Amino acid sequence: MIAVLNIQGQQFKVQAGQKLFVHRLDAEAGDELSFDQVLMLTSGDSTTVGAPTLSGATVKAKVLSHAKGDKVIVYKKKRRKGLEKKNGHRQSFSQIEIQSINS
Repeated sequence: MIAVLNIQGQQFKVQAGQKLFVHRLDAEAGDELSFDQVLMLTSGDSTTVGAPTLSGATVKAKVLSHAKGDKVIVYKKKRRKGLEKKNGHRQSFSQIEIQSINS
C-alpha cells in the first residue's frame, strides 16, 4: 500500500517500512506520530484520491532521530559598491520511519 501525505506543507509518497527525513517535528526520538492529512491511497490496482484529503485514513510513524542538514552558504556581492554579505544556514530535520498505513 502506498500513500501520499502532507507533512508540514510538503508532500511525501510513502509505504510501510520506509525511512525519510522531514522538517523538524515537535516530538522526541522514539515518539509515535499519526498523520491524518492523507491525499491519496494506492492498494494494488485501486487508487483513491481525496478532495483534498481522505477522511478516516491515517499513517502511523515513529521518530528515529533529529539531525541537521548540510550548511548552505549565501553570498551576495555588488560590484563597485563595496557590498559583500555572507550568511550560512543549516536546516533541522527529523528522521521518521513509516510504521503502518490505515485506510
